[in-house]
Amino acid sequence: MAKLTLYNREGEKVKDIKVQDSIFAAPIKMGALYQTAVAQAARRRQGTASSKGRSDVRGGGAKPWPQKGTGRARHGSSRSPIWVGGGVTFGPHPRSFAKDVPKKMRRVALKSALSSKLNDGTLVVVEDFLLDKPQTKKMLEIMKNLKVNGAALIVSADVDINLIKSVRNLPKVKTILARQLNVMDVLSHNYLVMNRAALKQVEEVFGG
Repeated sequence: MAKLTLYNREGEKVKDIKVQDSIFAAPIKMGALYQTAVAQAARRRQGTASSKGRSDVRGGGAKPWPQKGTGRARHGSSRSPIWVGGGVTFGPHPRSFAKDVPKKMRRVALKSALSSKLNDGTLVVVEDFLLDKPQTKKMLEIMKNLKVNGAALIVSADVDINLIKSVRNLPKVKTILARQLNVMDVLSHNYLVMNRAALKQVEEVFGG
């Protein structure tokens, strides 16, 4: 089985722990990673851009000038797309960018992402954060002890208000629940930091 080193808050090694090969030593499937990441990014798009066609723009009901006799080109409406202030041709309209990805592929992609973090040495497991109150300074100290710098994804098993408040002012650091772990968040952060309880929950939810 794959192994991870368990650290305490001071960054000292506690012991090596075995983890499921099916999650943390899975083959890296680049195709599944790509398709899942693209689908997640697409779902995050608002899709609210909108424009008016010639029938939506106010005015333009009267013919601008007579059909013949003026020497100018014929026009039927001042709201034609070729006029300034006219409608937009093939403009954007509200739509959904969502893409469907099979559940099995999403699972394979997440396991690939987690295995990649373990292979790169950027998956850190700590016994517990044990924050008695919101304290950003203390959280920075813990991250420094664990040699975590830059963008980091902090994973906990349950909602920890003290942890959330301690992290929210740190740039490029985000907290997430273990059961909500996803490919985009894992790939968009340099480090993945989870406590022992979160690791156990990841194995329970995504294992097998």
